[in-house]
Amino acid sequence: MAKLKIFLKLSFITAAILLFLGCLVAIMLTGPVIVRPKQVDIDMEVSSERLRRDVERLCTEFTPRSYLHIDNLDRAAAWIERELRETGLAVEIQEYRIGNGVYRNVIAFREGSDKAAGATIIGAHYDAYEDFPGADDNASGVAVLLELARTLPPEQPRKDQYLVAFSTEEPPFFATDDMGSYRFARSLKERNVGIDLMVTLEMLGFFSDKPNSQRFPLPGLGFLYPKTADFIAVVGDLASGGPIKRTKMGMNAAKSIPVHSFRAPAALAGVRWSDHHSFRRLGYSATMVTDTAYMRNPYYHTAQDTPEKLDYERMAQVALAMHGVLADPN
Repeated sequence: MAKLKIFLKLSFITAAILLFLGCLVAIMLTGPVIVRPKQVDIDMEVSSERLRRDVERLCTEFTPRSYLHIDNLDRAAAWIERELRETGLAVEIQEYRIGNGVYRNVIAFREGSDKAAGATIIGAHYDAYEDFPGADDNASGVAVLLELARTLPPEQPRKDQYLVAFSTEEPPFFATDDMGSYRFARSLKERNVGIDLMVTLEMLGFFSDKPNSQRFPLPGLGFLYPKTADFIAVVGDLASGGPIKRTKMGMNAAKSIPVHSFRAPAALAGVRWSDHHSFRRLGYSATMVTDTAYMRNPYYHTAQDTPEKLDYERMAQVALAMHGVLADPN
């Protein structure tokens, strides 16, 4: 009987320890936890129809948009530049050479009132994989970027703001010094520009209300996250708790769409798969906002990634949520 009591006691202690460790892992993956999210008044007239128009234009007039089709990328960059200039923002082009080709980042800037506060950067890549239309990847991100620019509030922000459309995100340049985002981030580093937060917009248009429409990169995550693909995710590496928290808090402050966060080792597939990784390589605070790509979108990197498959009403909700980030409620 005594041995049984000892066995039961040890079993209970072991179970308690395992439960505690499991909770810590769950908090680490899904956090940081925001106990009392702030709320900001977001009253912009974001247009789902403009979002649809922009995605369709990128997927028709400027496709294919791979690095091999520089003429199409140039025309896309010129169109993005015109759209940004029409908002009244200061816009410049950063040209950079890869081999015999010249590629372009389109950079819109809005000056803040507090130079010591650092800059907020929102970015999205406008190139696409191979000859595919790239509606979700990443015309959706560019469309939200443009809609943010069109609907910025008239008041001067506290922090400098950059809205940037990057080129050469897709292979063969991904995770190299030839990514457009890396060239831009390095130029900021060379000029000692302080960055408070960088957020990349990576695939924002694919949603579903069907049960079990959301998949996960690790077993067991279905117990921590919704299994229905009706939310947007903030993703970063293990050292990105701060930028994830600031991004998530800003998006939640708008109260427009369910927001979940995920942080994991950078080596895990998907965690570093966008332009925020360029900034992380240089030591900046950066994270990614995404619909989780191939974890829910079966048309990722295929010819079927087309405009009619996207949910433009929810994309508009994402744009409103990003206004919460720019409002800086932290």
